[in-house]
Amino acid sequence: MNRRMFIGGGLSLCAGAMMLPAISKEAMQESDLLEMELESGIVSIRLFSDLAPRHVERIKALVQARFYDGMPFARVMKDFMAQTGEPLNMTRINPRQLPTLAAEFSTLPFERGTVGMARSRHPHSAAHQFFITTGRARYLDQNYTVLGKVTGGMELVDQLHCGSHETGAVLNPELIKRLRLAPVRSVQQVSES
Repeated sequence: MNRRMFIGGGLSLCAGAMMLPAISKEAMQESDLLEMELESGIVSIRLFSDLAPRHVERIKALVQARFYDGMPFARVMKDFMAQTGEPLNMTRINPRQLPTLAAEFSTLPFERGTVGMARSRHPHSAAHQFFITTGRARYLDQNYTVLGKVTGGMELVDQLHCGSHETGAVLNPELIKRLRLAPVRSVQQVSES
């Protein structure tokens, strides 16, 4: 790799990192629980900071920037997964300028309700899109980063409009109304259950 390409690549990584707001220490310690509001109700997601710290940090930063508000579930495949994170319109954050993340593979299986990071064919290319599996997907195990698990509202994910059989592309996708870090209260209530 020549020096110009290396320096240019390094600068673009820095620029992409500067686009995201810094995550407050309070937010990092306060909650590993997300509340995703859909038209049909709330889906709760527990994030696994211990297994995928860089991916979870990225998701939290994007959540705090309200990146996912109004985001479509643009790919939904029956008995497989529902994927979001590709905006319909331009947002304050250009997702194509975000630095990609190195994979954080674990031994957790991709079963119903597992939340994983979407990526290209290259294992270290995840940036902003995530998916929720609606069925067991063994071939994803240890090939995609697991970053969380749905803890409530999985039936709402099941109700999302399915896309084409081949690509999962949805013509009239349902949107995430809001995605937020859960208040401390909610985290304590979940822990006590």
